[in-house]
Amino acid sequence: MKATIVGGGVIGGGWAARFLLNGWDVAVYDTDPEAERKIGEVIANARRSLPALYDRLLPEEGALTFHDDLAAAAAGADWVQESVPERLDLKHKVLGSLSELAPSGAVIGSSTSGFKPSELNSQGARAIVAHPFNPVYLLPLVELVGDAAETGKAAQILRDIGMFPLTLRKEIDAHIADRLLEAVWRESLWLVKDGVATTEEIDEAIRMAFGIRWAQMGLFETYRIAGGEAGMKHFMAQFGPALEWPWTKLMDVPEFTEELVDLIAGQSDAQSGHLSIRDLERLRDDNLVGIMRALKKSGSGAGGVINRHEANLNVEADPELPVTGDRQVPQSWTDYNGHMNEAHYLEAAAAATDRFMELIGADGDYVASGRSYFTVENHIRYLDELHAGDRLTITTQVLKGEGKKMQLFHFLKGTGGQVAATVETLLLHVDLKTRSSSLPGPEVADRLAIFANHHARLPTPDGAGRFVGQRA
Repeated sequence: MKATIVGGGVIGGGWAARFLLNGWDVAVYDTDPEAERKIGEVIANARRSLPALYDRLLPEEGALTFHDDLAAAAAGADWVQESVPERLDLKHKVLGSLSELAPSGAVIGSSTSGFKPSELNSQGARAIVAHPFNPVYLLPLVELVGDAAETGKAAQILRDIGMFPLTLRKEIDAHIADRLLEAVWRESLWLVKDGVATTEEIDEAIRMAFGIRWAQMGLFETYRIAGGEAGMKHFMAQFGPALEWPWTKLMDVPEFTEELVDLIAGQSDAQSGHLSIRDLERLRDDNLVGIMRALKKSGSGAGGVINRHEANLNVEADPELPVTGDRQVPQSWTDYNGHMNEAHYLEAAAAATDRFMELIGADGDYVASGRSYFTVENHIRYLDELHAGDRLTITTQVLKGEGKKMQLFHFLKGTGGQVAATVETLLLHVDLKTRSSSLPGPEVADRLAIFANHHARLPTPDGAGRFVGQRA
């Protein structure tokens, strides 16, 4: 699959990274002589952060190419994304050319934050709005507006690369999310202009309160809870009259003077000027990864999108030992020494145990039926260092698989295939109703026996049966 990115700024670079890290070939067209450097830096940030959302390895990266000829860039594309500046005359020119040059079956999307499809296509183009949010390689939302057949095709592609398509019911200036952001932005400008708050204080008000709530429940679900047991009707009855109070200046816009610009820019410099833009981007990305990984556990908001995408990421089969883990070591797993913290070796091995349980049929449905395996004992050997960005592959050998017991030996391997750690795990099958040990179901026992019999022909792994402090 090939994506063509026209315009290599912050948004275009983010699109390039999102497609590239999901296995697509990416062709970039941009007349800026610095485009390759700028996009390279965005992709470097994406390589550091996007894989950290997942507990499975993303597809192997596609090929990245840069072009100074639009026709060459668009040739053979399945998706073409226009991300040039928000000037309608420029978009008409670019989208018109792309509509002629791109394959007839290609999706042509515009990253416009404000223009409607009817405006974009008024001179014969065939584009849809595909409006993302920065950073495109992490945030899943893409607002789709336009022809139903084209937005439907676009939505499936976006889901396949881990994004969340939101198709608007009708076109409107600035779509949905930017209209909401515009309301907060206007009110914030007034608060600064009138001396009520600084830029930093406004940011604190957002990130210390409703910004956290919105990440997992949005606006209306949050207010439904605020209504208590009576729900949304009670909330509307209680707070609805406040809409008539003169709290807001949303219908009025502060004059955009040089003094206001200097005031905002000065306060922003005081707030964040000690950090470079790249430093801020990495800080933002690390925080987003942490929040979104927390949302994965409940499946709320962006966490649900990641879980659905991750379920479709294949784990390669091994002819001898099953691959029970294949992922990138995230930045959050490293410690003050710069390498993977000891606790996360066990976390990775525990996930490998869960994956092996799935392979023998002791999966979510099996657990829901009232049966599972419980871990009784672990023994970890730390043999080599792992660092953020390293590929971590785990293979699993069954040492014992009979009766109530299952004994596994996990090999944790780094990028070069070296064994970085081994984890030996003993588990007992348990009846979840009585909370006592029990024999597994026949279907699980049979699948486990297949692995156990096959692995019995393999050499006993080095370190199996060791205990803490045992000499070599």
